[in-house]
Amino acid sequence: MQVIEEINSILWGPIMITLLLGTGLFFTIRLGFIQFTGLKEGFRQTFGPLFSRKQKKEGISSFQALSTAIAAQVGTGNLAGVATAIAAGGPGAIFWMWISSFLGMATIFAEAVLAQKYRKKENGTVKGGPAYYIRDGLGSKKLAVFFAVAIIAALGFVGNMVQSNSIADAFHTAFHIPPIVIGIVVAVLIGLILLGGIKRIATFAGNVVPVMALLYIIGAITILIMNIEQVIPALTLIVESAFTPESAGGGVLGASIKEAIRYGVARGLFSNEAGMGSTPHAHAVAEVKHPAEQGFVAMVGVLIDTVIICTVTALVILVTEGGGSNLTGIELTQASFSSGLGDFGIYFIAFSLLFFSFTTILGWAYFGETNVNFLFGDRGVPIYRGLVLLFIIAGTVLNVPFVWQLADTFNAFMVLPNLIALVALSGIVKKAYKEIKA
Repeated sequence: MQVIEEINSILWGPIMITLLLGTGLFFTIRLGFIQFTGLKEGFRQTFGPLFSRKQKKEGISSFQALSTAIAAQVGTGNLAGVATAIAAGGPGAIFWMWISSFLGMATIFAEAVLAQKYRKKENGTVKGGPAYYIRDGLGSKKLAVFFAVAIIAALGFVGNMVQSNSIADAFHTAFHIPPIVIGIVVAVLIGLILLGGIKRIATFAGNVVPVMALLYIIGAITILIMNIEQVIPALTLIVESAFTPESAGGGVLGASIKEAIRYGVARGLFSNEAGMGSTPHAHAVAEVKHPAEQGFVAMVGVLIDTVIICTVTALVILVTEGGGSNLTGIELTQASFSSGLGDFGIYFIAFSLLFFSFTTILGWAYFGETNVNFLFGDRGVPIYRGLVLLFIIAGTVLNVPFVWQLADTFNAFMVLPNLIALVALSGIVKKAYKEIKA
């Protein structure tokens, strides 16, 4: 644990934060504040074709791609991750989560465009992602291989341990079910869906994600309405804590500005994944007329994930004073919802996390699988799937802080090669944006 923390203090120090926020700022300026000018188009591209009866012969629809991406984005990071950020970085961490997500919308636009531009059709199946645009766009096979190995470890293995860990934790708290039992059940269900490939994953995500997100938001807003007089003070505390060395609450809420930024950006990345290089795998498979169309759709994912879902989670924790407890992770979120909804809150979070994390495991497993295919072809996929299921089970019995720290380490290894490619290929992104505006 101490070794991993030392590594992360370097990886997630000023350099990494500058690179992530800097890349987002770079694309924000280069694309003319696309977060404002392109969001309307994003909603049109996402929800407009929903009522079309035209079937996709190859790949999946923009909405299915977004659902798969959001399935990967909306998970432990939105529930346990937000709580971890508040406990370790203070309420100010949420402000920096907002900043990273705003800038991340421009970054994820670039990722989706490049994923579409450099995607490949192999054995009748469309595939794409950073490994492909690093190899074919940047012309660096070694860097592409490094990214592929990093994402397999970061998401397919370690990341999915984080998800299963939180599911098991939540169900153990709510129903006293042994964590290992939850791990086995989740692993079996994930295995059955993975066998159907991206089509089955996208169909499942398209049906489940909108419903689960809406129910969670309704539950959170219910608590906020019950504590309406505390909402404005909570928002004020978030902003003030982002720029003051100690938050007004003191105790566990007290954190330095450095810690607020570090945990806000890190947890923001873990939540919306902008710049990390994960969601481009889903956006690459969408069937669209122009790469930029999927870029607009990708921005909607960050808005839903961080700006809406993470924010309501943070506000519930703060208005119920859950942030003043000695809890962290999913236990803190459960305690906060329990404070607002009684015992029902514990069960509500347990089932919310089950669906959030379950779909995230599916998305991440697929992203890793795409890179296994990139490295080894189809022959490596069955072995990879088996290992994923073993890591899901193993994650249920591990220490929460250690798993989070390990996830941060491998996330950083993914981010670096992806950001290099994004900046180097920014001219192609700019050209695609100009083409669709014309």
